Amino acid sequence: MTTFVSQIECFLKKHHYKAVKPLAALIDMDGTLYDSMRNHSAAWYRMITELGIDATQEEFYMYEGRTGASTINIIFQRTYGRDATPEDIEELYHRKTVYFSELPPVKLMPGAPEMVRVLMESGIKRVLVTGSGQTSLINRINEDFPNAFSPELRVTSRDVSHGKPHPEPFIRAMQLAGVRPSQSIAIENAPLGVKSASDAGAFTIAVTTGPIPREAMIDAGAAVVFSSMEECAENIHLLIYELLTTSLKS
Repeated sequence: MTTFVSQIECFLKKHHYKAVKPLAALIDMDGTLYDSMRNHSAAWYRMITELGIDATQEEFYMYEGRTGASTINIIFQRTYGRDATPEDIEELYHRKTVYFSELPPVKLMPGAPEMVRVLMESGIKRVLVTGSGQTSLINRINEDFPNAFSPELRVTSRDVSHGKPHPEPFIRAMQLAGVRPSQSIAIENAPLGVKSASDAGAFTIAVTTGPIPREAMIDAGAAVVFSSMEECAENIHLLIYELLTTSLKS
């Protein structure tokens, strides 16, 4: 029988919590709600290599969760030993956005609607927490997930000074939801996002929807790792129940 009690108890000891009573779910977008990372990596790769800079498509999976400016600066520091200028960042991120929009429309991540539905039925607030400013996807949220993500409960790259892996995006999400870290769960699919959520104190669920191994998620601070969003959807109700019924003795 599947149970998450041991992972929950390990998390509680690590964070010095007596219990986690989830009132809000802080949910990543790319690679979590949408099967979009292959398009993002392709767009980044095209834009960067057109500058004459060596890169691989796979490396952009490792930057997932960073703001566009942060990703560009990583490449510039590696290549030129300096950050990009604000003008460079604006121009290059716009070009990457155009390339992304030229690719076939991304599909919903299998299992994501079901997972969100369980959270809604459980009365748990949903907060979108994305390092992206990609309006072509953000603007689809209302249509693809009706009534699931209120406009005032969204954190994008435009709302923070420090993107993932810094904890600011998830701290901001907790503030918007009016919850404490011990009242929060986070759902992520990349190590940078997992670290961001874990460092903010949320009970962090990782889903390996891309090429990154589960060990990298655990190393980044994931309390539970699922092999797909479908597996997450199948188990999220039980996980919530066990969070509500598991506590450490004083």
